Amino acid sequence: MGKNLLEYTRAKKKKKTPLMRALFLEQSNSGSVKQMGKLDVDKEGVVVLTKWHGPSWLFLLQVLLTGFSSLPPLFEDTPKAIHELTLARDIYEHAVLLSVKIGDQDAFERDFFQLKPYYTDASSRLPPSSQEYMILGLNLLRLLVQNRIAEFHTELELLSSTALENPCIKHAVELEQSFMEGAYNRVLSAKQTVPCKTYDYFMDLLAKTVRDEIAGCSEKAYGYLSVSDARQMLLFSSDNELLQYIKEEHPEWEIKTGQVIFQKAKESASCKEIPSLQLINQTLSYARELERIV
Repeated sequence: MGKNLLEYTRAKKKKKTPLMRALFLEQSNSGSVKQMGKLDVDKEGVVVLTKWHGPSWLFLLQVLLTGFSSLPPLFEDTPKAIHELTLARDIYEHAVLLSVKIGDQDAFERDFFQLKPYYTDASSRLPPSSQEYMILGLNLLRLLVQNRIAEFHTELELLSSTALENPCIKHAVELEQSFMEGAYNRVLSAKQTVPCKTYDYFMDLLAKTVRDEIAGCSEKAYGYLSVSDARQMLLFSSDNELLQYIKEEHPEWEIKTGQVIFQKAKESASCKEIPSLQLINQTLSYARELERIV
């Protein structure tokens, strides 16, 4: 991993306005230095962001935000508070969307909780964000994918009636209802009606969660299924998709003569150790003794 460096250099005067340029640099182990982005701050404290590329700029921007006393949890009423709050919200929104793009659920959760106060505590001081409902919907999808249903409903309770009518939120709510009802075909088909393309990452994860749930139930309920029946049950559109899923997720299943043969779950050691007949006899003996006493 390279080491992040933040180099401040004084720029030359441009149109009588001196700028402090912050160059986002990343130094690799070989010692080479690469510019990752640029931040301009004029003498009035107005920040201009340019050349956003690479994830390294995100860490550096978040470091710079620590110098703003107007941000959570202090919320000091400074002359530039609105500008600083808006800038910070934009940065954390980019962080959340970047975590989706790179497929990092831990980063998503961390960045979302840093962003959330700007949608709640600071909402009355800021203009609405065009990305708010989309990101709130993404968080609901994440909780659904991780099977954190209680937290899913807690987040719903915190939303306004206006938010609940937004297509991004309604999509997540309908998904949760279908998931809890076991209407897995509706869950999988919902990918065709996502409010925005950003939802595809969590929808793919949800599809895997659904198929894993079906697979777990199937191998407990059946000894084997025909390839055709297994394909329909696992909601695949082709036999090749089914075979690829088995190869990647359930290599213990066998394919023989057009059938998918499940490996029966082995009886747990704890069950084997319980002397069932002896336990039944003891229970009946206790019952007889109780009858005599009564």
